[in-house]
Amino acid sequence: MENAFGQPQNVVVLGGSSDIARAITKKLCAARTHTVVLAGRNQSLLDEAAAEAREYGATSTDTVLFDAEDASNAQRTVSESFEKVGGEIDLVIIAVGLLEDQFKIENDAAAVERMMMVNFTWPVVALAEIRKRLVAQGSGRILVISSVASVRVRRVMYLYAGAKAGLDRLCDGLADSLEGTGVSLQLLRPGVVRSKMTEGQKPVPFTTGVNEVAENVMKGLASGDRVIWSPPLLRYLFMVLRHLPKPVWRKIMEN
Repeated sequence: MENAFGQPQNVVVLGGSSDIARAITKKLCAARTHTVVLAGRNQSLLDEAAAEAREYGATSTDTVLFDAEDASNAQRTVSESFEKVGGEIDLVIIAVGLLEDQFKIENDAAAVERMMMVNFTWPVVALAEIRKRLVAQGSGRILVISSVASVRVRRVMYLYAGAKAGLDRLCDGLADSLEGTGVSLQLLRPGVVRSKMTEGQKPVPFTTGVNEVAENVMKGLASGDRVIWSPPLLRYLFMVLRHLPKPVWRKIMEN
């Protein structure tokens, strides 16, 4: 259960070896999270993330292997992760994502399928099992990492942004479905973040680091805001950008 200060004690992180997930996990453990289960596809990276969690204060860590390119394992992954916690789950983080060069893969059906599976289908299937278990528990929070790219899809990354837009909209409705159950869902919409996923991309305005994103997540978890923006300024910027006429939008965003 969450402690007296509302801080999650038992946490499951799906995609737990990603740079953003690791930064968030460290912040949570420093704020008294004591049990962490990290799920991902690379055992050595998961072991590194688990060691970091213990270094920052976790007293119990475990790992689960899965491949987000296959949605048939999503239910099993959630079930195994919950069972390894061995108690009530306070927070589940979905940090699964894949970003590839749009212009290299947009005519490759197999690559497109992979992008949709990792960024949309696998998380949605996992959410069905998470929802069922947390509602039965009568408590818990879900944090889903979306993207500011989901707010208005750009030509240069329409596969990634389109998948994230689908996930973002679905989670908005899912959050409504949780009203009155004791369970809540929050979305994280980060801008461009310096990480392995974005390595090699040209710098853009409002780029942040993983630690700044983690700080904004901690503030958002404390406030309970339905959507956590990182950096927060993007909330106001996209109030304008999302309503620009398409020719103006393309000229600003595609250059």
